[in-house]
Amino acid sequence: MVFGVDARGRRTDTTRILGTIAVVVGLLISVIGLVTDSTPAKGYFFAGLLVLTGIGLRLEAALTDRR
Repeated sequence: MVFGVDARGRRTDTTRILGTIAVVVGLLISVIGLVTDSTPAKGYFFAGLLVLTGIGLRLEAALTDRR
């Protein structure tokens, strides 16, 4: 049996998943960089951008899901 899923619901779920992945990857880059002590400043900047982008995507998904 196929359930009808609306397009907005799928977009919201996709946005939430991508946001979570971005946050996890950003934090993982930071933790690995701190442990190995070989990550340049650009790596931490990129990790920070990933985390901020992930938080933004998750907020967007939360606001879209509210409607």
